[in-house]
Amino acid sequence: MNAEERRRLQRLDDLVQDSTRENLEKIQEADRHTQMEGMPFYDVYVDSASLINTPIKKSARY
Repeated sequence: MNAEERRRLQRLDDLVQDSTRENLEKIQEADRHTQMEGMPFYDVYVDSASLINTPIKKSARY
């Protein structure tokens, strides 16, 4: 892990620790979504390149 990744993880840790209940619920929902896609939330937060390479799923309704 490089220094920038460590800084990002520290920012995420600080965000979680200092969050309100409402924000924690939003973070938890984002965590669920990333896990369903097979990606840990921390990895997505630290490596935003993984978002670029992830295809967007379209709803079957369209």
